[in-house]
Amino acid sequence: MDENTRVFVISMAAELAGMHPQTLRQYDRLGLVSPDRTPGRSRRYSMRDVAKLREIAELGAEGVSLEGIRRIIDLEDHVRTLESRLRELESALADELLNRPGRRIFAAGSAGEVISMRAGTRTRRSNQIVIWRPLGSRPIGDEK
Repeated sequence: MDENTRVFVISMAAELAGMHPQTLRQYDRLGLVSPDRTPGRSRRYSMRDVAKLREIAELGAEGVSLEGIRRIIDLEDHVRTLESRLRELESALADELLNRPGRRIFAAGSAGEVISMRAGTRTRRSNQIVIWRPLGSRPIGDEK
């Protein structure tokens, strides 16, 4: 069972979040926290939902409006999605670089673009920088 598994009924989720069940119903109607529904239409909350409810309570206690809370939550969810996508892309790039060792040499162009170069070639302009790191080497400052 992970933090996204929806197992708590509304009364238990409300107790864990320190709220009244009616408040959870209101937040569901407003779209702040959207629990899953069972075939009988009862709500099921996860630990992640409970944590989000606690965050909503903290923001409300600090004077943030429900619309402000919704915007903050939307932005935090968007950041999480972007961070996940960034990790995927970094992993795919690392795999690609390891699978194509002849394409591991890059130069920075005058406009800031990244130029892939063949091994053994030199840049045409003197203001370009060549960045190269042999397989298995660590970045500077990463001595473990």
